[in-house]
Amino acid sequence: MIPFTFNDIETGARLFEALARQAISLRGMPITYGDLLTLARSLHPKDEVLGRAVPVGIGAKLQFVESFCATHGLPNLACLAVNRETLRPGPAYQGDWEAEKRAVAGFDWGSVDGQLAAYVEAMRAKVPARFKPRKERPADVAWYAYFCSHRAACDKLTPEDKQEIINQMMAGLDPETALGRVLAAKLEFGSAA
Repeated sequence: MIPFTFNDIETGARLFEALARQAISLRGMPITYGDLLTLARSLHPKDEVLGRAVPVGIGAKLQFVESFCATHGLPNLACLAVNRETLRPGPAYQGDWEAEKRAVAGFDWGSVDGQLAAYVEAMRAKVPARFKPRKERPADVAWYAYFCSHRAACDKLTPEDKQEIINQMMAGLDPETALGRVLAAKLEFGSAA
């Protein structure tokens, strides 16, 4: 796993807030990746990075949530995010899902706001300097150049996959790494939103 990007951290923090709301209001009931993004957007309607997020890219953001929870000894809040087709966490999920859902439902999520802000800052400081953010247009142009010279590797990509690759490139990844990360996410978290 490559280190978190600024995109992973910022979007992951927003997803944490949405998952905490889900845990509090619906007693730990699971939420699909797409619905989770919709809920997070409703909480932060002017967040441009969150606005561009797509379900296929949610894996690294959920890993950020898992990392925060593990670091602070909290129940794994990311266990609530599920694949639309299976209504279960992605294939990479490890753990006792039923027990984790119960632990998440019974926890006081309102008590961690300060810890999240501090963790976000600490993780932002760890983003490698080589991850230089780009604007959308230069990322799109760089992706198109890569795509043209690697069509065989890109033949099964969906428009959503392309959007996540552009998001990853905007976060500072090179095209090959962004493509690899999206393909790995589809295997790890399932391809369905």
